[in-house]
Amino acid sequence: MAVEFRHIPVLFREVMDNLNIRPDGIYVDGTLGGAGHSHEIAARLTEGGRLIGIDQDRDAIAAATEHLSDVSDRVAIVHDNYEHIPEILRDLGIEGVDGILLDLGVSSYQLDNPARGFSYNQDEPLDMRMDQEGPVSAKDILNTWDAAKLTRILRDYGEEKFASRIAANIVKERQTKPFETTVDLVKVIRASIPMRMQEKFGNPCKRTFQAVRIACNRELDVLNDNIDRITDCLNPGGRLCIITFHSLEDRIVKNAFRRNENPCTCPPEFPVCVCGKMPKGRVITKKPITPSGEELENNKRSASSKLRVFEKISEEEAREITDRRMGRK
Repeated sequence: MAVEFRHIPVLFREVMDNLNIRPDGIYVDGTLGGAGHSHEIAARLTEGGRLIGIDQDRDAIAAATEHLSDVSDRVAIVHDNYEHIPEILRDLGIEGVDGILLDLGVSSYQLDNPARGFSYNQDEPLDMRMDQEGPVSAKDILNTWDAAKLTRILRDYGEEKFASRIAANIVKERQTKPFETTVDLVKVIRASIPMRMQEKFGNPCKRTFQAVRIACNRELDVLNDNIDRITDCLNPGGRLCIITFHSLEDRIVKNAFRRNENPCTCPPEFPVCVCGKMPKGRVITKKPITPSGEELENNKRSASSKLRVFEKISEEEAREITDRRMGRK
């Protein structure tokens, strides 16, 4: 039986408030999903407004197309990765947008669909690709990557203390039988972590599954390499809203926003700025926005979500800020 594409949008009201949606504005949802956020954005637009929805998951594209059918006159849907937002906008003849949303979470559909391999609670094929046409699946990683590379991703992407032991056991196990399903991986993880640790900290599979999924989809590389490029697509006053679900993502977003707010690399004692780097904007959320108690009750999967917001400024304002920092005003 087919699994319905469903995903409860997290921090919904907070996203709408912080996007500052203008009826005639142009907005991008770079992680369209089931269009939970996007439908409300599009509904607030008038005839002059436009929404560009992007997703790398074809199932999401199909579900979003249906969900957005009543506002389709102001929506363009693109099958792609959000890393290509600048190129997508260029191809559409759009020079700048008034808001961009990235919701980096895995959808409920992806977690619950037994064909996708994201969940360690079901016996599923080892896939984990958000783009079903992507070149590397979880099965490829587990059956071909060497122990050193496996250890690195489990340590860096999953923050797994037993990374080297799990990696060694993966390599050992596949010499007898290649990894095919999520249960194959679950068995190795559970055999690699002391029972006392499993009893103390709960299901030990979450960290390894997260790490393999991140590696499979290049999630952190895409995020880290493209925030600056995406910020450049905003019009002055436009906002970039990013929802993260674990500390690795949140740290990248926090540091990128800070860097774009204060990019100057000159030593404090310099009387004038010589690096020539001017701020692109300001961080709106000095601390991340987290779900309300009511949302946590209604959607437990929102528990780890955090929203950070950055606002683009004009070149004139950027020069004024730089002059003030250097004591010239």
